[in-house]
Amino acid sequence: MTMDTKPDAPRKSGRRLAREYAVQGIYQSLLSGNDAPAIDAHLSEDPGFSKVDRKLFRQLLNGALDNAETLRGHFSGLIDRKVEELSPVEHAILLVATYELAHMIETPYRVVINEAIELTKEFGGADGHKFVNGVLDKLAPALRAVEVEAARNRPRG
Repeated sequence: MTMDTKPDAPRKSGRRLAREYAVQGIYQSLLSGNDAPAIDAHLSEDPGFSKVDRKLFRQLLNGALDNAETLRGHFSGLIDRKVEELSPVEHAILLVATYELAHMIETPYRVVINEAIELTKEFGGADGHKFVNGVLDKLAPALRAVEVEAARNRPRG
């Protein structure tokens, strides 16, 4: 899993890049067992890393790794297989998105879900985004009950 650094690629915000690199870092951790400082040092050498919102990247990377078991507990009952059977990409994305839903309420839950879907489309398997969307759609009301209920009650127009 590597970041898209082609010159003709659309420009991405520092926040989007922070999520991408956090997912890549957690992916690395899942496969290699590397810790956050080693991952941070490795990823910060990538040429595209200069455009990353570093504060958000570190918050997501450290938060997801430090709280991984708790985060898995939030979504493990919502998936149709054991956590160990998830693809590493989907697993990493679910950890980042679940951390963001649980601990970063300043980011609207719909933004968290949309970002996770886009990351899964970019880096995951063919229908992985549908799986991630389904899990997060079920998880959001549990972690953001007031916000989700308010969105449901908002008149559409």
